[in-house]
Amino acid sequence: MVPTPPDGRAGIDAALVKRLVAAQFPQWSDLPVRPVEVDGWDNRTYRLGEDLTARLPTAAGYVPAVAKETEWLPRLAPSLPCAVPPILGQGVPGEGYPFPWSVRGWLDGETAAPERIGDMARFAVCVAEFILALQRCDTTGGPLAGEHSWYRGASLAYYDEETRRCLAALEGRVDTGRAAAVWEAALAARWHGVPVWFHGDIASGNLLVADGRLTAVIDFGTSGVGDPACDLVIAWGMFSGESREAFRRTVGQDAGTWARARGWLLWKCLLTLSGCVDSDPDKAAVDRRLIAEVLADHELFG
Repeated sequence: MVPTPPDGRAGIDAALVKRLVAAQFPQWSDLPVRPVEVDGWDNRTYRLGEDLTARLPTAAGYVPAVAKETEWLPRLAPSLPCAVPPILGQGVPGEGYPFPWSVRGWLDGETAAPERIGDMARFAVCVAEFILALQRCDTTGGPLAGEHSWYRGASLAYYDEETRRCLAALEGRVDTGRAAAVWEAALAARWHGVPVWFHGDIASGNLLVADGRLTAVIDFGTSGVGDPACDLVIAWGMFSGESREAFRRTVGQDAGTWARARGWLLWKCLLTLSGCVDSDPDKAAVDRRLIAEVLADHELFG
């Protein structure tokens, strides 16, 4: 069993959630409150009874996602091939907690660890089909990529300075010459397409499975309307070999979009590696592997 995260992170605990629910949603005040077993970083999530959850941002930077998900998830849901979080209510600051928050329906399933998936290639196709369905959703009035999406869906140039600092810091630790070439190619592959919906963080922790099948996609906090390249990062982050090819074939996208996707992965891995290269060898090994794979991918597909 996965250990439940310690209660109280970011000043949020079950007692606070209980008070917020009692004050703002009295119809659910009798439900027991407990932390979920697998919790994210941007928000703290608590079970309310068996059928509901409360989701509370941990910092001001994550607050814009609350109203965005409240407004847009119900609109997107009918057009998507699997479940997304049902929003049942939006709370307001109170009881000493300074941010808006939300109540949602509980979605059954476990996070998409490889050992829970029987046919990874088929799973990759399902993820690709979800991305394509999301891209087909009506964008009228949708939130254009920017600060609220942590610049997912916007230009990679926003992270250019940070990426170059990481390259300089990792000189001699990774092949920074080849990595710089991938980054330059990503910047050069400017996006000129029609804005589409993107999720912004398609990763194993935000995909739920049951009986080896994709059943839900969660955490649309970095979603928006813009360049969909960021949603392709899972090609390297979770898939390999046959499953990567199945994903690439199904999701399509042009060469420039794939070049930018490589840039998104490279930026994130360089950033995390620069922070753990001397302190967490296991995490550093994962980042090194992903960097090596995206460099090889660039040289194969250019």
